[in-house]
Parts: sequence; C-alpha cells; structure tokens
Amino acid sequence: MINAVAKCPVNLEDVDLFEPGAQEHWADAYKILHAESPVQRIPGEGSTPDTDGFVITKYQDIYDIVRDPWTFPQPGFAGAEGNSTAGMSTEDGEASALADAMALNTLRPNLELHKAHRIELTDPWVGATGAPRHRPMVEKFVDQLIDEWIDRDPAEIEFVEEFAAPLPQLVMTTILGWPLEDLDILRKWGQAQVRRFVYGKGHRNLMSDAEEMENAKDLGDFMAYVQEQVTHKRENPGDDMTTFLTQVTYQAMNRKLTDNEVIGVLFGMHIGGLETTQYAIAAEAQLLAENPALFQELKADPSKVRFFAEEGMRIHAPTQGLSTRMAAKDVEIRGVPIPQGSILHLRYGAANLDDEEFGCPADVDLARPNTGRHMTFSQGIRVCPGAGISRLEQNIAWERLTQRLDTLEFIPGKNDFRHQPGIMLGLWELHMQFTKAAG
Repeated sequence: MINAVAKCPVNLEDVDLFEPGAQEHWADAYKILHAESPVQRIPGEGSTPDTDGFVITKYQDIYDIVRDPWTFPQPGFAGAEGNSTAGMSTEDGEASALADAMALNTLRPNLELHKAHRIELTDPWVGATGAPRHRPMVEKFVDQLIDEWIDRDPAEIEFVEEFAAPLPQLVMTTILGWPLEDLDILRKWGQAQVRRFVYGKGHRNLMSDAEEMENAKDLGDFMAYVQEQVTHKRENPGDDMTTFLTQVTYQAMNRKLTDNEVIGVLFGMHIGGLETTQYAIAAEAQLLAENPALFQELKADPSKVRFFAEEGMRIHAPTQGLSTRMAAKDVEIRGVPIPQGSILHLRYGAANLDDEEFGCPADVDLARPNTGRHMTFSQGIRVCPGAGISRLEQNIAWERLTQRLDTLEFIPGKNDFRHQPGIMLGLWELHMQFTKAAG
C-alpha cells in the first residue's frame, strides 16, 4: 500500500494530478484547472519525445473529442487511419502489447470493425442489450454475499473486501464461464491487468523495466489460463461468453474467431469487469454513509436507486482519466494550440465535476436531468463495452442492500478514506457498521 498524500492545491502551480497522493485532492485540483487551465500542457509527453501531452478537463471539450475519432483517434488506431502513431494503452484497458496484437489489430483495426466488435461480440453479454439476462445471477450473488455477514455480532463489515470486490469477480467469472474455484488466482491476474493504471507513473502509466517484466510473467500465466478455458469450451460448450465466442460467426468478417482473437476479447472483458465496478460500489457506500437520509430515501423508494448509481459514478468516477486520444492534425482547444502527434489525457473525473455542465457537481441530485450523460464510461463509438453489466451490478447491489439493511454507517475512528495510487479512484478499505432490517 502506498501512503503518500499530496498537499491540497490552492493555486495552479500546486496542481500535479499525477504526483503520489494527488488523488486525495483531485476534486480541488479540478476546480483550479477548470478556472485557470482547462487545457494543461505536459511538455515532452506526446507520441514522440518532441511532442507534448495535454490534460483536458472540461466536459464539452471531452465530449467533442470522444465523438470525433477522425481528428482524435486512439494512438493505437492512428496508423490504421493513415496517421503516425506510438502505441499507448486503450480505453478498454488492454494495455499490454500482447493484448493489443491479439484484440485490436485482428478484430478492431478501424472504427467500423470496432463498432461491429461491440455489437456482435460483447453487447449480447455485457452491454445494455445483453446485461439484463444476468439479473437473476447477480441477485443470487448479491444475496449470498450479504448472507455471509448480515447476522454478524458485532454488525460490522470491511465493505471493500466483503462486498464491493467479490461481487464483480463472481459475476464476471460466471459470465465468462470459468470455474468459481479459480477466483483467488483470477483476482491476482486481474490485479496484474490493472497494475500499470495503479502503479504506473505519469499520464501514460509508465512502469519500470523490472516492473514490466514481473507483470509480463503474471499476464503470460493468465493468457495460458485463458487458452486452457477456450480449449475446454470448444470441447465442452456451455451457456457462457467463452463458449459463445468460440462458436459465433463474426458477420463483420464472415468467419469464426481464432483462439487468439477469442483470448483477446476475453482479456478485455476480464479487466473491464472487475476493478472499476468494485470502486464504484465502494464509493457509493461512502456517499450513503455520509448522507444517511439518502440511504433512507432509497430504502423507501427503490426506483430511485438507478439515479443514485449514476450520480455516484459521476461524482467518484472509477477511471478518472486516460491518455487514449492523439491529435491527428494541428488543432486548437480553448485557444491552446494542440500540434499533430500530441497525446490527450481526457480527464473524465474532472468533466463529471464541471459546474458548467452539472450544477452543484459535488452533490447527489436524484432529480438531475439526464443524469446518465456523465463521462464515467466515456461516450461515442468507444463507450465502455461493459457499461451495461456494471450498471446492473450497482443497481441490484443497492436495491438489495437498502432493503435488507436499515442503516449503513462508518465505524467511528476506523476509516482514513485513503485511495490507491494511479489514475483510478478506488478506496483501499471501508469499515462500516449496519443494522439488519426487521422481518
């Protein structure tokens, strides 16, 4: 665990979103950037050493960028679109060169195929159209997890370890059709998949050579495991996403998928289906404990849960920002020249707290118009493919928790509310006490 805490910024000179401990004061930094430097230059951190990076923090700017993939392609796609590029991480989290080669270059080399990839391969399982099929399964796991501690005396729980983390692990492992007895090793590999986003340095999430080598071993072991699962499902099909990918005829290419292509899709599903949903559920628990009346409001009217989940994701976006866009030509944003080849770090968490877009942005407003327009899942053609299943898990979690509990509060003196490092916003732990609902 990294315990560094940066000083709360009071002026622009104090703002460094990427210094150790900065995550504890990101909301304060965003206010300063919005007012004084909504397009912040990072010298020498573009696609080549002689180009720059730029942190983009205003909602409208990020909205325009993600909906214009021709002017602002992903660095990994720029070559396919006829532009120079340097390899970078992707919004789906497929950061390793191995995953990039398997999943991006074979199945999603251009925007048209990227859209087909989502519609044909992932939406039926984790997108808005496919996620509802999993409601009974998610409800079962939510209740199983609650059953493990609801009769405990004293009525206390470490919420991250005993609920927020295991729920998405159980759900995604089941969707993929992998053995639940492998959860411990799968969790280790899941942590390896996101390690660069936690321990990597700067806006490009760079790790040392030694860290890369160590992580590569874990990822290699994971790839071997996924290959075993693919082979097993080809021989022993089931009702799961791995089996589906081994059998489907991909209409965009009019053929079946190869093993490497299936592994590439599964790699992305596994990384995208774990940590971010965990962070969202934990942050929502913190919001409810800070506002007990809100917990009671959701308990009295479960139809409001979906609005609460959207507000929770907006206020505490699990992925605060990603350097996943490059300027394909010289452009200008808010009067700041952005030369061709510059890397854009889109700060989704800052966009979600932009008071020009969201009035009183730090407040939970269950009546906020069109609350789902936040940037937590990005927008446009590269919207997060697993947004549907993440929303379903969060909604069911709070539907059941608010019905099975009468109160959910912080344990006095046991929380420091510290977050892990990197560009994700995830609580290390959250100690809570509760009252079981009568009946």
